Amino acid sequence: MHELDFRAVAGERVRLEVREREQLGSSATRRLRREGFVPGVLYGRGKKPHAFCVHELELRRVLTGAHGLHTILDVVLAGQKTTHPSILKDYQQDPVRGRIGHVDLQEVRLDQPIQAQVVVDLTGEPAGVKEGGVLSQVNREVNVEALPLEVPDRIELDVSALAIGDSLRVADLAPLEGVTYLDDPEETVLATVTLPTREEEPEEVLAEGEEGDVPEGEEAPEGGADAPAEPGADAGSSN
Repeated sequence: MHELDFRAVAGERVRLEVREREQLGSSATRRLRREGFVPGVLYGRGKKPHAFCVHELELRRVLTGAHGLHTILDVVLAGQKTTHPSILKDYQQDPVRGRIGHVDLQEVRLDQPIQAQVVVDLTGEPAGVKEGGVLSQVNREVNVEALPLEVPDRIELDVSALAIGDSLRVADLAPLEGVTYLDDPEETVLATVTLPTREEEPEEVLAEGEEGDVPEGEEAPEGGADAPAEPGADAGSSN
């Protein structure tokens, strides 16, 4: 299965009907997963959390495609008429099979701002890259605060003017009406262009057993071909 793409269209609202979980515990949770359901918890505003389950195919329907993380989920518990406007708070996903193992939803008020992480999309080709530089995206998301229906799906950042050695920060993002950037505007770097890393050639190392030049004033190794005779070594001489 493909990874979920939690990037949404701002202002998106989708109805999601779930059913309460009557039985809790690991054995009940495993049974639900075998049947194709995802266990979850709906956290209310000062209310007791609701343990629920929802079919995985239905959950994927509302969390993929044109919807996603910032979609307002109009959660309805089966058999009830009350709608709970909520956002995705957290989820667990099997890294191998891609199955969703658990989901947490948070009920929100549509007239009160929330905090969220928004993807930064880099656009354009930097001038520095054309000169041989390398573009790096240092931070792929920024923290924002906005009303639930005003949280943007993504924020574009034009990097065309970046030369080698230049950087763009949160301060360089275009202002968005109703959206407050929460990261440090000057310290939070989003993108930079640098020179490519040079790989240094390893120094040559003498092969084991290979002899180098003997420094002046030092004797060659004992037994060497050019080793000088020791004084008095001529056994045939006599006084």
